Amino acid sequence: MLDLTAIRAAIFDMDGVLWRGSQTLNGAPATLDFLRAQVIPFTLATNNSSRSVAEYVARCADGGLIVTADQIVTSAVVTAEAIARDYPSGTPILVIGSESLAASLAACGYPIDEARAQIVIVGLDVNITYSKLSGALRRLLAGADFIGTNADPTFPLPDGLAPGAGSLIAALETAAGRPARIMGKPHPAMFLTALSRLGTTANETLLIGDRLDTDILGAQQAGLRTALVLTGVTTPADLARADQPIQPEAVFADLIALRTAWEAARQRSRS
Repeated sequence: MLDLTAIRAAIFDMDGVLWRGSQTLNGAPATLDFLRAQVIPFTLATNNSSRSVAEYVARCADGGLIVTADQIVTSAVVTAEAIARDYPSGTPILVIGSESLAASLAACGYPIDEARAQIVIVGLDVNITYSKLSGALRRLLAGADFIGTNADPTFPLPDGLAPGAGSLIAALETAAGRPARIMGKPHPAMFLTALSRLGTTANETLLIGDRLDTDILGAQQAGLRTALVLTGVTTPADLARADQPIQPEAVFADLIALRTAWEAARQRSRS
């Protein structure tokens, strides 16, 4: 179903597509090199809010992936943009997440103040404690707004899956009795930010992801083309389930297979 010759830009998920944990996945550097050679712009978009844009640029470089800061879109970036639109500078916040997430939001003019927080922001926190959850719950019960960077229930690591930000958000949603406003995929904000940077329309932009419920579903709802790689969360068994309503336009074992198909399609179009 997917016509790769019609693609004018690409959006890559990171975890499970370009790498797993500290391991860069086979074919990732060569695929980005291929797109640069074909003058096809791309962005890297991740629901993971635990690193800053600068840290992601450095992480990419360590894995042989050469990108610039304007090619990185994270749920932390989208969250910061949303807060800047909706709340005046100086609004106190409480953050459950990485030090990078808290620092980036504070640098935008939103001080960390657990006692007075008017917004509770929850992302991936590998050092989560019961005390942190309790403090966030108290502010939510006092009326603070509730924002989640992303709702991924799990997070892929080299040795398997770990709880994701969505698991922490779900705990607080249950305790507070109300839902969070989610910034990351499958919600549209991240896709719209990426498309704005690429300067392309949704119909000519390919989302390459590893999750059906965030990457593929969100991209389809935003009108993007979709390709799934089987190097992350989704397995062939997941795709084959009779009750699976989410299906990508194309499935590839990895980025090597995707690049090979893309190169072949472009060669056929020139012949």
